[in-house]
Amino acid sequence: MPDELKKFSLEDLAEFDGSQGQPVYIAFQGKVYDVSGSDLWDAGQHMAQHTAGGDLTSEFPDAPHGEEVFERYPQVGVLEAEALPTPAPEPQTASARERWQRFMHKVPLLRRHPHPMLVHFPIVFMIAATAFTLLFLLTGIKSFEVTGFHCLGGGVLFTPPTILTGWFTWWLNYESRWLKPIVIKVILSPLLLLVGTGAFIWRWLEPDILAGLPHWPGLVYLALICSLTPLVAIIGACGAELTFPVHSE
Repeated sequence: MPDELKKFSLEDLAEFDGSQGQPVYIAFQGKVYDVSGSDLWDAGQHMAQHTAGGDLTSEFPDAPHGEEVFERYPQVGVLEAEALPTPAPEPQTASARERWQRFMHKVPLLRRHPHPMLVHFPIVFMIAATAFTLLFLLTGIKSFEVTGFHCLGGGVLFTPPTILTGWFTWWLNYESRWLKPIVIKVILSPLLLLVGTGAFIWRWLEPDILAGLPHWPGLVYLALICSLTPLVAIIGACGAELTFPVHSE
């Protein structure tokens, strides 16, 4: 153990609860971490279920994430040997969110929740729609354009269930808190669906919309197709920021 790590008693640790400008410290398996840089520990409260300034070892089994989450934050100390974990009191009644968390924790397929499993499909389909459309313009090979249209259809098909599961995960894991990445995703996801659906219907009604460029309908359609890639890139980056937050020391 490095010499610079401070030894904390439970009484010492309780002072770092995020109140009155104090840092936000938590303990897990004898190690004390500084989670002040996390938006999910605002004012020392985490998901309205966990409070900073204490040992969370006994509460961790119900968490929707693994122990790797502690790798994102600096260890600032250790608990003294006599500072034994305090068992978390059993709640008298479980909220709907807690019941869902416990249920999903028991099902390996759902442990990371359905949204992260679905989100890859609209991302790859929308980017592929742009890529194959541009390949068609570069090569003149019609099959590339048709493939892009099919990918666009796949992206449109998977976007609604991805949005719905995203709302569910936001409610379950983030208590519907309006974090900045969430706000961006809430704004851009319906826009992505609107642009993708509009472009798909347009191409369906006019199969040769890109023939004979440049002309304004084809250019507008091309702009819609090309806008899909930056939209999903920004939405995906916001999701990554929530899932893998970067701690600034």
